[in-house]
Parts: sequence; structure tokens; C-alpha cells
Amino acid sequence: QVQLVESGGGLVQAGDSLRLSCAASGRTFSPYVIGWFRQAPGKEREFVATISWSGDSTNYAGSVKGRFTISRDNAKNTVTVYLQMNNLKPEDTAVYYCAADLSLSRRYGSGTSDPRDYDYWGQGTQVTVSS
Repeated sequence: QVQLVESGGGLVQAGDSLRLSCAASGRTFSPYVIGWFRQAPGKEREFVATISWSGDSTNYAGSVKGRFTISRDNAKNTVTVYLQMNNLKPEDTAVYYCAADLSLSRRYGSGTSDPRDYDYWGQGTQVTVSS
């Protein structure tokens, strides 16, 4: 099992930056992909970004490409994945979740955008961007 805990959300103004963190524990010696997703009120959960186990390969949603950067630190006992969000816009307002894909066939890949492929989820952190 993998436990995921997000942090770093908050209330900011348009144009500001935030850095979200996702601390993953419980399975730090086996490779798996981590992704960030978000869900705004009344909307479906949507893909934001993914990162491979090595950190060398990333994917981004078109709406955040060039503004958001995903990175990861695979320490001995805890994996931490970051989402640096710059030039935030009101439409970025949502609850942000990190998720882990433990599939053996995808473990060395760069991650998928389908939330159904992810096995474990964090509790989410609220990001609110005011105009």
C-alpha cells in the first residue's frame, strides 16, 4: 500500500505562485508513477501532470503546460512529489489530489491521464485563486 498526503494549498491572487507537495510512504523501493489531478466544484476530476519513477519523464495537461512544473525526490523512506504552480489563474481553483499508479506494466512509464489507472489517492488540498 501507499499512503499519500498533500500539502501546500491556499488562497492566492491571480498571477501568484504556489508549490504543492505530496508525501508518499509505504512503498518506496518499488517504482510507480505519481500524478496530480484536480477537481473543481461541479466538475469531474481532471488530469494535471504526471511524473515517472526516475523523474526524467513528465506529462502535462495543455491548460497548465508552461505554468506548472512537476518534480519528485525519491528519498530512502519517503517519496515526495512537488507541483510548482506559477502564474495562477482563477480557473485553476480546485481541490488538488496526488495519486499513485502501481501497475506493473506502467511502472516505468511517464504516467497516464486517466484517473481510473491510479490505485491510491491523497485527501486533497484546496487551491483558490482570486481574480
